[in-house]
Amino acid sequence: MSDWLNGEDAPREECGVIGIFAPSEDVARMAFFGLFALQHRGQEAAGIAVSDGRSMRLHKDTGLVSQVFRPESLAPLRGDYAIGHTRYSTTGSSVLRNAQPFMIETRYGPVAVAHNGNLTNSAELRQDLLRRGVGLQSSSDTEVITLMLAGAEGSTWMERIHGLMYRWQGAYSLVILTLNGVFAVRDPWGFRPLSVGILPGGGHVCASETGALRTLGCQAIREVKPGEIISLSNNALTVKQALPPAQPTALCTFEHIYFSRPDSFWDGRSVHEVRQKLGRELARENGVSADVVIPVPDSSIPAAIGYAMESGIPYNDGFIKNRYIGRTFIEPTDSLRRQGVALKFNVINENVLGKRVVMIDDSIVRGNTTGPLVRLLREAGAREVHVRITCPPISHPCFMGVDMGTYEELIAHRMSVAEICEWVGADSLHFLSLEGMMRAIGRNEGYCNACFTGHYPLDVHFSGVKTGFEKALV
Repeated sequence: MSDWLNGEDAPREECGVIGIFAPSEDVARMAFFGLFALQHRGQEAAGIAVSDGRSMRLHKDTGLVSQVFRPESLAPLRGDYAIGHTRYSTTGSSVLRNAQPFMIETRYGPVAVAHNGNLTNSAELRQDLLRRGVGLQSSSDTEVITLMLAGAEGSTWMERIHGLMYRWQGAYSLVILTLNGVFAVRDPWGFRPLSVGILPGGGHVCASETGALRTLGCQAIREVKPGEIISLSNNALTVKQALPPAQPTALCTFEHIYFSRPDSFWDGRSVHEVRQKLGRELARENGVSADVVIPVPDSSIPAAIGYAMESGIPYNDGFIKNRYIGRTFIEPTDSLRRQGVALKFNVINENVLGKRVVMIDDSIVRGNTTGPLVRLLREAGAREVHVRITCPPISHPCFMGVDMGTYEELIAHRMSVAEICEWVGADSLHFLSLEGMMRAIGRNEGYCNACFTGHYPLDVHFSGVKTGFEKALV
């Protein structure tokens, strides 16, 4: 899919993962619906691996969950244990060889891995494998994790995973499938989300978001703690604090701002409630005389409601979003391509005609979408357009599993706020301050804000770009 069609000008999420132990259930079908609830986290590829205690089967392909899986592809996936993955590429481009889960036969039996995040030391781990004569078929750091597990020492999978966690640096929320179990693993910084819940009929599920767990009917949901390994098997839930949590932790702020579904909880906080508070903080920091507050759908809707409640300016819908145009593999004609954002958003003219509009959005990354949205509002008759953003300017790349682009691509790295305002054609522009954002979240520390501040919670190497390993794999 071409970039203009692929989504809004926002950071693109890394992946969604799910792991299931459900005896006497159709675990592949459960994994399918769990991935369906996580589709917003990745739309490039999907896969499910299943074990029945004797053998392991895998089906994966590029495309949406509903495109990859049909009744005939789910039918052979029988067993009590399953893991699943829906992918947006972070390390490695969007090709089939990088689709997950990765599955391999080892001296301990088969193992499959699905990964949400990005290892910051994947280049050196990869070189170590190559020096030892281990062949790699993809450019994904998840394959590196899988091959390291194949050669790990230890009498149990729990011991092998534990021993390797000391070597993995960066963001990793993993689901690992073996013949007789599923493991949920979270890095000690806690970058990416991972939660576990109990199924009413017996068994457990772990997933990237609590909303996916509730879709499957889970109860007693809790987050997997940073540095924790949880085993889902016939021996019941086994929990091991493998590594001490980092002090402080480095949870991704953008889960609150943009990535997570509003019905999910992140760090024990309602995502919807935090987004409303982000809007309230915006109104307090930089109020403006206006007639209507409108969101850029969908993640900015709660923030626009909060802004309207705090400011007293009426809330209304301004944009209607075609939620499917960004998920087609059919390229548009040249004339349609020139329409750009208009293919994805239409304006409700009567709600903005002759009015001073406050447009709420979650972020400005490359600066490709805000200007066209402002123009759409003006063409619909808006008298003024004031843009308000629910986070600070993004001026640094992410190395922990979010595709935000390079320094050169980030508009806030190249331009001041005043210059961005002129570039997008707004009457005014305000980004929420770092302090206001953290007030809305309710914590002063424990979150990664490196994309705003440039202060990374661990050493990173800028050379480790998303497609850094692709050159040798053409």
